[in-house]
Amino acid sequence: MHATRKRRGNISYKPVQNSIPGGLNENVPQQRRQHFHFDLWFYLTLQNWILDFGRPIVMITLPLEWFPLNKPSAGDYFHMAYNVITPFLMLKLIERSPRMLPRSVVYLSIITFVMGASIHLVGDSINHRLILSGYQLHLSVRENPIIKDLQPASLIDSFELLYFYDEQLGHLMWYIPFFIILVIYFTGCFTKSKEEKMIPVPGWLLLGPSALYYWYLVTEGQIIELFLLTFLAMVAIMIHQRRKGLSLDTNGLFLLSSFGLTVFLVAAWVVYLWNDSVLRDKYPGLMYVPEPWSFYTLHLKRTR
Repeated sequence: MHATRKRRGNISYKPVQNSIPGGLNENVPQQRRQHFHFDLWFYLTLQNWILDFGRPIVMITLPLEWFPLNKPSAGDYFHMAYNVITPFLMLKLIERSPRMLPRSVVYLSIITFVMGASIHLVGDSINHRLILSGYQLHLSVRENPIIKDLQPASLIDSFELLYFYDEQLGHLMWYIPFFIILVIYFTGCFTKSKEEKMIPVPGWLLLGPSALYYWYLVTEGQIIELFLLTFLAMVAIMIHQRRKGLSLDTNGLFLLSSFGLTVFLVAAWVVYLWNDSVLRDKYPGLMYVPEPWSFYTLHLKRTR
């Protein structure tokens, strides 16, 4: 009996890891060697170009008979696919972080992202149908020829509400959590290993397309302030970690380089259109960043 009690007293209990599906461990930081996530960065860039940038193009170019104005267009289906694939890829990116990341913030950001992108889906769908009817993106809602004479006049207020959901609320609920997730991921991209501090050749090949898409995202989404705040936050995190003797790994370096190149592209875009009086009227204020589609309807569509 005494021996039995002694053996029971020697039993050691190991703490249980509170793990969750997807590989995010709540209590124990992950320690594994990081490699460049070429597959995820490639899929993110590819689907961004096809499903986001290509969405308004297919809505305008495909024959109207295929997608009547009272039915979802091809671009709407692109947007639906984007709303599913992008959060999935973002979660996979978070999974591969070598450090413990706050799962509650990640989940709330993903939920808000999907909600904001879905709000934008509805507003953008109607907006591009208005373009087919003569709506001009470089003019405000009340100044558009197809809207300013609507009767009763309260209908114009409804279109302005639609514009608010599409271009303001939808964008904020879409892009703020998107950049929050990237910053959270970025905080885990620091290492002491000297072997993980260079961008590989596949990363350099993806850098241009990735930065060019972020240029489109920032300009068309009118989120220059949010983007600059995100970029400055990443720089501040990098400086803070360097004081601890840590430096960016290959994935963090790729992400920061993409954002840095995006800043250059946005600056070049603003300089190019600096003296455009029509776009100046639509985008007043200190942060003058015209939308590419407004430039298209003003300068390119008329020449065709």
